[in-house]
Amino acid sequence: MTDLTGYPRSDGRKGIRNVVAVAYLVECAHHVAREITVPFGDRAVHLVGFPGCYPNAYAHRILEAVCTHPNVGAVLLVSLGCESFARGRLAQAIAASGRPVETLVIQERGGTRATVAEGRSWVASVLPALESAERVPMGIDELVVGTICGGSDATSGLTANPAIGLAFDRLAAEGAACIFEETGELIGCEAMLARRSVTRELAAEVVACVEKARRWYDAMGHGSFASGNAEGELTTQEEKSLGAYAKSGSGPLHGLIKPGDVPPRGGLYLLDVVPDGEVKWGFPNIVDNAEIGELIACGSHVILFATGRGSVVGSAISPVVKVCGNPETYARLADDMDVNAGAVLSGTVDLAAVGEQIHRLTLEVAAGAKTRSEDLGHREFILTYKSFEPIGPACLPVR
Repeated sequence: MTDLTGYPRSDGRKGIRNVVAVAYLVECAHHVAREITVPFGDRAVHLVGFPGCYPNAYAHRILEAVCTHPNVGAVLLVSLGCESFARGRLAQAIAASGRPVETLVIQERGGTRATVAEGRSWVASVLPALESAERVPMGIDELVVGTICGGSDATSGLTANPAIGLAFDRLAAEGAACIFEETGELIGCEAMLARRSVTRELAAEVVACVEKARRWYDAMGHGSFASGNAEGELTTQEEKSLGAYAKSGSGPLHGLIKPGDVPPRGGLYLLDVVPDGEVKWGFPNIVDNAEIGELIACGSHVILFATGRGSVVGSAISPVVKVCGNPETYARLADDMDVNAGAVLSGTVDLAAVGEQIHRLTLEVAAGAKTRSEDLGHREFILTYKSFEPIGPACLPVR
C-alpha cells in the first residue's frame, strides 16, 4: 500500500500538491496574469480565472473554492480594476483560509509591464516556502477523487469507464470520497442510480436531477451526443449514457452535490452539473475542462479521465490521470495516456487488472508521482456563467 502524505491546511484538509494559483478576475486581465506565470516554467505556478465582467454567484463560488482548494498554497489575484468581480471578498476568503494572498489591480499599478513585474516578484517570494513545506501523514479517507469521460467512442463504455468504476468501488470502500458527474449523460440510467441510493429521499433527488438535464436538452434541441462520438461508432445517447454510468462503479450512492460542494465524508457522490432554473446559459458544460474545474471546486485531489478517441488536456490545480479505452488510440497517443484500458480488448489483461492499475496509480499520484499531463505541462482551466440553488438535506443523508 502506498503511504500517503499531504500538505496540511487550516480547514483540516490536506493537499497533494502545493500550487501558487495566479487568478485573473476578468478576461481583460488574462494576458497580464498569464505573463506573470511564464518565467516559472515547470514550477508549481498555475493560471486560473474567470473571463466574465458582470457578476455571477456561481463563478465567484467556484473561483473561491479553487483558490482555497487543498492543492493550493498561495494565491495572486490579478484584476483590471473596473470589472464587477468582488475581488475584496475573494481575497478575504483566501486570507481567512491561512494562505498568502496578494491582489494586483492593473489600473492602479501602472499598467501591463509594471503589474507583470510586481506579480512575478510576489510569486518568486512565496515559492521557496511552498517548495520546502513539509508533508504530513494522510489517510485514503482524506482523499477526494473525481472522474469524467471525454472524447468517448464505442470502447469507452467497455473498458475505460468500467475500469474506473472498479477503482471507484475500492477507493470508496477504503473511505475516499469519489465524485462522478455528467448528469446529462446519465439520461436513462436514473432508475439504476435510484436503486443504489442509500435513502429513498436521495433516490428522488437523483431522479429529479437527471430529469432536469433531460428538460434542458429538450429546450436546447440537442444533448451531449456529439458528432465525434458518432465517428467513434457510438450509436445513441443511451449507449453513451450507459458508458458514462459505468464509471460510477457498483457501490451505494451516498450523496448528490452541486459545483462547489465538498463531500462531508467518504463514499460515492453524484455531481449535478446542469444549472437550476430556466434554460438561459446555453450548453451546461462547453468543454471537458469546465467539468474538471467543477470537480476540483468540489475538492477533488485527482481526476480520472476516461477517453476513447483521445484527449490531451490536463488541468490546473489537480493532476489528471488519463485512462484510454481504445488500443488504437493508445498506440497513437501513448505519450499523453497513463493507462491503456484498451488492452482489455486486445486480450492481454482483464478488466479487474486495469481497475487495480488505476487504483494503484491514483494513490501513487496522490503520493507525488506525476501524471503524463503534468509532465507535458497541461494546465487548462475554464470557468463560465451558470446558476445553482443550494442542495437540500436529502442530498447528503447521514450514514
